[in-house]
Amino acid sequence: MLQSLSIRNVVLIDKLDLDFKSGLSVLTGETGAGKSILLDSLGLVLGNRAETSLIRQGEDKLSVTAVFEVRDKSNPLFALCEEYELEADSEITIKRSLNREGKGKIFFNDQPISARLLKEIGKYLVEVHGQFDNQGLLNPANHRDVLDAYAGYKNLLAEVAEKFVAYKTAKAARIEAENNVAKAKSDEEALRHWVDELEKIAPEAGEEETLGKKRLEMMNAEKIIESLNYAFGALTQGADVQSALRQAQSAMDRANALVDGKYDQIIAMLDQALIDVNEAVSELEEASESVSLNQNELENIESRLFALRGLARKHQVTVNELPQVLEEFRHKLSAIELGEEGINRLRRAEEHAKTDYVKSANELSARRKAAALTLDSQVMAELPPLKMEKARFVTVIEKLDENGWNEHGFDNVYFTVATNPNSPQGPINKIASGGELARFMLALKVNLAQSSAVSTMIFDEVDAGVGGATAQAVGERLARLAHDVQVLVVTHSPQVASKGDNHFKVEKNTVDNVTTTSVCELDDLERHEEIARMLAGEKITDEARAAARVLIGA
Repeated sequence: MLQSLSIRNVVLIDKLDLDFKSGLSVLTGETGAGKSILLDSLGLVLGNRAETSLIRQGEDKLSVTAVFEVRDKSNPLFALCEEYELEADSEITIKRSLNREGKGKIFFNDQPISARLLKEIGKYLVEVHGQFDNQGLLNPANHRDVLDAYAGYKNLLAEVAEKFVAYKTAKAARIEAENNVAKAKSDEEALRHWVDELEKIAPEAGEEETLGKKRLEMMNAEKIIESLNYAFGALTQGADVQSALRQAQSAMDRANALVDGKYDQIIAMLDQALIDVNEAVSELEEASESVSLNQNELENIESRLFALRGLARKHQVTVNELPQVLEEFRHKLSAIELGEEGINRLRRAEEHAKTDYVKSANELSARRKAAALTLDSQVMAELPPLKMEKARFVTVIEKLDENGWNEHGFDNVYFTVATNPNSPQGPINKIASGGELARFMLALKVNLAQSSAVSTMIFDEVDAGVGGATAQAVGERLARLAHDVQVLVVTHSPQVASKGDNHFKVEKNTVDNVTTTSVCELDDLERHEEIARMLAGEKITDEARAAARVLIGA
């Protein structure tokens, strides 16, 4: 709900602060008084284009601030705010300014936002309906969502959406598998050759490093054996380290016996040294025997390294990745061999998902058709009092072909009208004239109000071109609509104005050649006088005042 609107330096308005209430608020005034300026100002905080021509003459910039109350947490506005990381609670303040250079600022609860985002936000706060500007309902792309919101089967809509995603996923998996098998079949001969080639060489992970070390060892085999033999001789010949250690042990045992074990630690160290030397001598013997001088073995290692590296270059991988490449090729061959079986399994899963989706989509379609009949009946009931008794309103539901199926089901929904008995049904915005269109929109909105996401609706001269009983009917429907949402109406009709819960008068005054538009909320006496003026014209008569009292009391 729109709570307040503050306007600074917009066209003829220098400073204006308005507070709005729930129910039906009417705005009246002479033609040219500036009622449209109020709508233009509100449009700025709803995302309409800001132009410097709106800045009041002699001023450097304009600003408009609006405060809204949004208590319904299911309003899509809150999801939008969460998506853009905007802080929002039940009270929302939007401020927009523009200077002469065309530079502007927009704040949503003191957080800067873009004009594009503001336009998105505005859609969930206010609907503006003019004689030729009925934004949402004139676009057939919105009609399905309007009908669904009216019918209120949210759980079924969610179920259809979920099953469509499952069907779409299953279909994509089947198509991908078919494409993979088709591609694999085209490469089958090459795959079999590559698998055979890799299986013959049987690459192992880490093999390149192992072979490289072995190759380096064999290339230096003579030098390695020479060093090993020298080390062996140093331990076993000449000084004979083992014999020296045993002699040292024997001497220390004799000394230790004389000092009651004082040299136990030294004896233990000599024992360990002898063990280590013996193990070292043994390891040197084994190492010397393991070093190969076989030239054929070296050639075999070099040949295998060359072959492995050649295959790695061929498949554009490293040698270590060759075992993985072999497994991938085997998997692709397996996919070819088992491909049809796998595809058949995916086809069955797709068909099952499709059946589930169609079942739910058919139920949704049936619910839509039932809701459409109810909506058509309710709208048609509103038309005779609006002097459109010969008009027909029909909600058309067409089944889309399979290519058009989506998460919303398989229905195309659009509203059609015929204004005369012999006229064909056609799109609502193509068939109805300006005045008829406004009344069709009113008849629709009266029935759609409870399902609307917005809590404020504005009607700009919805009563244009009608009077008397028809204008009375328009006013009654606006009043009914105001039971569910806040309604603001700009009107020249006393019959409509008399139905208002709140009444604002727009006036234009000129002082010292400076023209200013002002708006004031009328009390009961002032309201009677204003409606009498609307009935009588320039000179208000007692008869007009009496008629005003009758209208307000009606």
